Amino acid sequence: MAHVRIGLLSTASINGAILGARAADAPFSVDAVGSRSGGRAEAYAEEHGIPRAHGSYDELLADDELDAVYIALPNALHHEWTMRALAAGKHVLCEKPYTRRAEQVDEAWDEAERRGLILTEAYMWRHAAQTRLLVELLPRVGEIRAVDAVFTGTLNRPDDPRWVAELGGGALLDIGCYCVSAARLVLGEPDEVRGEARLRDGVDEHFAGLLRFGDVVATFQCGLTSAFVNRIEVIGSAGVLEVPQAFVDPPGLVRLDGEEHRVEPGNHYRAEVDDFCAAIRGERSVLIDRAEMRGQARALEALGVSLRAA
Repeated sequence: MAHVRIGLLSTASINGAILGARAADAPFSVDAVGSRSGGRAEAYAEEHGIPRAHGSYDELLADDELDAVYIALPNALHHEWTMRALAAGKHVLCEKPYTRRAEQVDEAWDEAERRGLILTEAYMWRHAAQTRLLVELLPRVGEIRAVDAVFTGTLNRPDDPRWVAELGGGALLDIGCYCVSAARLVLGEPDEVRGEARLRDGVDEHFAGLLRFGDVVATFQCGLTSAFVNRIEVIGSAGVLEVPQAFVDPPGLVRLDGEEHRVEPGNHYRAEVDDFCAAIRGERSVLIDRAEMRGQARALEALGVSLRAA
């Protein structure tokens, strides 16, 4: 399959990143959008140059002219609609976090593999050239002693689903998951985790976490009512790596002991979809595979459990 026809399952604002990755040389097209409202779907399709609009998610999944779907629903709905999409024969690119239940990752992957379909989770920062540069420079810090990550920002819309606990809202699942992904990229799988949070109507508006990897401790802060920060710092026995803009629009900059190292930033959303399409064509496995999704889910669940037990 040289060209992948993608449908958008929802009209969420994050769709703009996928739509912005379209280009004449792209191995994919966005051919349809689905919404719970037919009128909303039609207006969205017209605004964004999408050929077909569907007035329900099930109708989108029944579209035989689509090969794959991008799911950008609230977090609590990711697994349900991924399973429905796989049952409909569609490859799935699902927004992060897919889940914080490892058994749901395995259930979805088992179904995808049984049907010969591709499933992956949309951690776009992992596809950035800047992230590859971070990994390439990592040995130069020597033995890693500590990792720290911060991702904070301000969510001003009071009706946003990220403020609703039942929909999987909160800082940890919205942006703290990137910090957890960063710590795991550098150090592997944690042995122990702990979390503390400031709550707002049952949702963590700010979350601080600690992950222990043997003798090394990684820490992170994330929040939905703070100034915008998204950085990673890795402290080693021989040096320090800093990524001052790690997750959002990475500019291709990593500092090693204050010295700047740069790469062409590219479009990490385009790289993410290219990876998805290459896997659909059978050229390689997805970067964010079953093991990566399962490890991330386990860490997020453990952090949530540690908070509930506090």
